Amino acid sequence: MFFNMQLTYEIAGGDFGKAGYASSEIKKVLKKLNLDLRIIKKIAVALYEAEVNIVAHAYRGSLTVEIDTVKISVKAQDEGPGIADIDQAMTEGFSTASAQVREMGFGAGMGLPNIKKNADELNISSEVGKGTELEIITYLK
Repeated sequence: MFFNMQLTYEIAGGDFGKAGYASSEIKKVLKKLNLDLRIIKKIAVALYEAEVNIVAHAYRGSLTVEIDTVKISVKAQDEGPGIADIDQAMTEGFSTASAQVREMGFGAGMGLPNIKKNADELNISSEVGKGTELEIITYLK
């Protein structure tokens, strides 16, 4: 089985009505590729959390997924406030989400910890006042 593809989705900050659309579409593609369902579940959780983080915290962003025979690589980039303290942001329950976002049921401070739990590798870079980039890698074997 050999394949190599890239999918990119633009994400609008604040558009909770579409939160989860990109991760759902990518999950459908992974199912069509007949990948292991455990891997699909892990990637779907990580993608959803990354997508919701963009919607909840940024002005705009994108999810780019590269799929090959060895791994699935996700790059989640956003233009937003950035993360001042990445170690603190990785703490379960820590959140900078607004009261409005929390009232909608988001912003519980589990996004980045859930991404880390569901990824084989997670790299985060962020610049305050500019934005954040996540690189999420899941190996297929």
